Amino acid sequence: MLKLIQNEWIKIIKRPGTIVMVALIVLLVGATGAFVKYYEHKKEQNADQNWKQTLQVQTAEDKKQLKGISNKDPQRQFLERSIAINEYRIDHNISPDEKTNVWTFMDTSSSLIILVSLFTIIVSGNIVASEFNWGTIKLLLIRPFSRKKIIMSKYLTSILFGFAMLFILFLVSNLLGLVLFGAGSGNTSYLAYVDGHVEEQSRLVYSAKLYVMSFIETFMLATMAFMVSTVFRNNTIAIGISILLLTVGNTVTVILSGFFDWTKFILFANTNLMQYVNGTPPVEGMTMTFSVIMLLVYFVIFLGLSIVVFSKRDVTA
Repeated sequence: MLKLIQNEWIKIIKRPGTIVMVALIVLLVGATGAFVKYYEHKKEQNADQNWKQTLQVQTAEDKKQLKGISNKDPQRQFLERSIAINEYRIDHNISPDEKTNVWTFMDTSSSLIILVSLFTIIVSGNIVASEFNWGTIKLLLIRPFSRKKIIMSKYLTSILFGFAMLFILFLVSNLLGLVLFGAGSGNTSYLAYVDGHVEEQSRLVYSAKLYVMSFIETFMLATMAFMVSTVFRNNTIAIGISILLLTVGNTVTVILSGFFDWTKFILFANTNLMQYVNGTPPVEGMTMTFSVIMLLVYFVIFLGLSIVVFSKRDVTA
């Protein structure tokens, strides 16, 4: 199995596209850092000195708006979280105008995880279908390894590639953030809304959770792209469907959650585990345990189909 994974890694590394992917991540993190640094001075100049009064006014308006919103409306949970955090800031004298530091920069650069998702989907959608397209699948199958080991080595390689891209993004963001903005001083805790109350969390722990949990959606979509690629032997269909779901899946799920409780069983209602850190799941009553179970069910279906189809299908080309 290790030799198979090593062989797949060599194939990926030798492709020029892999170098381009890594270079794009580094360049975009650098561009983000330059942009944030350029506007940092303006941000400090425009900081609200009367932020307590501003938050009090905003909180009062949010409470008025909350009275006219039903319990099933997703905006209700957002408003409850906003009110709780604003009141916590006022009570504990924590200004919302936090000076930029390595942790806030890493939160900003986490938006580039969607790029990691895109690259991982492309690799996952290509890794099996390309063998059929190039006619190299027969050369792979005549080796002294079972089909199950071959398909699992390809799957593990595609997921490991995604983690490698995520680690590069995390590391580059951390190093650049330290160079440009420093480690910060004073109160750098993250205010999380959990189970109806606000709690201060370590920035390091929060950043690690943000990156890892944000990768869950990438992991599931990459697994789905791998399954479609294996079943249909078509990388275009696999990549196209996965990218489409990556861009619109969450939006459609949020819209449906305002009308139907069964939305909680949809994949995209469960991929964002950060909703339990921030306290805003799309359907009332959803828990971290429920989402993990649903993700495991989808994972078993996607990977199970891949293994069964690849193991039993005749190779004629």
